[in-house]
Amino acid sequence: MTSRRSGIPAPLSPTVSAEEGDTLRTLQNLWPYIWPSDRPDLKGRVLLAIAALVVAKVVTVFSPYFFKWATDALSGGPDAIVPAFLAAPVMLVVAYNAARVTFVGLNQLRDALFARVGQHAVRQLALITFQHLHALSLRFHLMRRTGGLSRVIERGVKGIENIVRFTILNGVPTIFEFAIMAGVIWYQFGFGYVVVVAVMIVAYVWFTVKTSNWRIGIRREMNESDTEANSKAVDSLLNFETVKYFGNERLEVSRFDKSMAGYERAATKTWTSLAWLNFGQSFILGIGTAICMILSARAVIAGTQTIGDFVMINALLIQLAIPLNFIGFLYREIRQGLADIEAMFTLLAVPAEITDKPGAPDLAVKTGVIRFEDVAFHYDHDRPILRGISFEVPAGATVAIVGPSGAGKSTISRLLFRFYDATSGRVTIDGQDLRDVTQASVRAAIGMVPQDTVLFNETIAYNIRYGRPDASDEEVREAARMAQIGDFIASLPKGFDTEVGERGLKLSGGEKQRVAIARTILKAPPILILDEATSALDTHTEREIQSALDQVSRNRTTLVIAHRLSTVVNARIILVLEKGRIVERGTHAELLAMDGLYASMWARQQEASEAEERLRAATADEEGYVMRGPRAGEVEPAQ
Repeated sequence: MTSRRSGIPAPLSPTVSAEEGDTLRTLQNLWPYIWPSDRPDLKGRVLLAIAALVVAKVVTVFSPYFFKWATDALSGGPDAIVPAFLAAPVMLVVAYNAARVTFVGLNQLRDALFARVGQHAVRQLALITFQHLHALSLRFHLMRRTGGLSRVIERGVKGIENIVRFTILNGVPTIFEFAIMAGVIWYQFGFGYVVVVAVMIVAYVWFTVKTSNWRIGIRREMNESDTEANSKAVDSLLNFETVKYFGNERLEVSRFDKSMAGYERAATKTWTSLAWLNFGQSFILGIGTAICMILSARAVIAGTQTIGDFVMINALLIQLAIPLNFIGFLYREIRQGLADIEAMFTLLAVPAEITDKPGAPDLAVKTGVIRFEDVAFHYDHDRPILRGISFEVPAGATVAIVGPSGAGKSTISRLLFRFYDATSGRVTIDGQDLRDVTQASVRAAIGMVPQDTVLFNETIAYNIRYGRPDASDEEVREAARMAQIGDFIASLPKGFDTEVGERGLKLSGGEKQRVAIARTILKAPPILILDEATSALDTHTEREIQSALDQVSRNRTTLVIAHRLSTVVNARIILVLEKGRIVERGTHAELLAMDGLYASMWARQQEASEAEERLRAATADEEGYVMRGPRAGEVEPAQ
């Protein structure tokens, strides 16, 4: 159960479910994390923790004997079996309390020894889940709700920690304690007492299981409400500006409160049902204890038992209540833990849509020739996106793809990055089918400057260095200079240590694009994709960014996906995409001469650009008139 590449255990089996309550299967899957084959130090801790727990259980069972002997000594009853140095009642009381302190100390030692084991298991499982999420396809992440996903992982990890700690470390020793306790009661008091205690235990366990199974549905309802509330809260905060634009704070608060109202109802049911569970357990224990105490009281009256025996059976039953309560707690924790990790197991069961073939080699880039050969693709079977696309991007050349929205332009870049595999046909780099090589090597060979640059909430230096994490500070500064953002960074009080905020919102659109260009420069890939990298910018900023992009794409195989045609007029070949098909191809001049779709798009954009220029000129002239007053021959406007 170890990943060949990462060296960490493989994901858990997806067959585990809270509905089945398959505890044994869960323990089987969790065992490699509790007993890690590569960590003998942790194995030793597990053994020492179990040994401490077993000794504690033995001390717990036999400590009531000291209570009995002390009582008999105080009451003048027969105490022949007590050693001479323990005959004094004071010494017996001290011995009884010393046994109790020893029990507590051994339990704390157990917890201290097992802490590292439990946390190691939690860390490994959290790592596996995080790794699995990054292995899932873009399709999964487009449908996810980030807030709910983080809460699922949080609860799942906590649930696994509970199962690991309570089941492995406490379950078996508690059963061992029951066996010793039954033997002591049989030896000291007779078989009738054992029957009463056995009936009490069976009734207690039956009631606990039935009630816990009922409560698990309430727990799942509470988890779903909690996940929904957290999802809405995170989604609302991520869209903080949109909320402000439309003044919908009250709507967002109402949506969140509605989800929290559902959580409140379910949480109230959870605590109410817990109260009924605890009352029922105490009632069953009370009945069993009362019967045993009555039997012992009658025996004391009859002279067949001493006062110490009466006290001892009471102490034994109190001692028995502790593991019984723990068994109920243990079962509840396991059931609730399984409910908590149910969504996590479901998440781990989601198959990775795009996987490497066994033994797949790395991509070997020599010249960087990209070729699409009769490629078809669809997200849904009834909605084809690409229909028989074929083209080539020669080594070191720039090829542009243009077309109306929804034509499938960005899908081409996603296929090239192998976020998806083509439905039919093939995509190659230097003749190598991307499906036959490793995904990591494909993505290492390609640099991307996207339309919507989302930055990490870290420093500018961190975001630029993300292109090559082992780059030196000097290389980061050089990349920033080449992206024409070095002067801007130098003007900031903290320079490269300036934090960019959530998703880079502290920077303007042009500044974010320059950071994206800088980290692509730092990555220094042989192949470059510019996916509408300037379409969200104003004309002036676009021209500045375009010069930086021209520098980045020099001597690299470059695929440009563009909305503004003015940015691709120098491309060697321009492909015009419409409804998933290439309808025109050629140079800028050749496409204009065709007087087809490209020519009509060019004409519309030129008209829009000229209108924008006229508006800017008129605005500038009006501002100049206001500043200097009317020129000669101009009439000052009437007031």
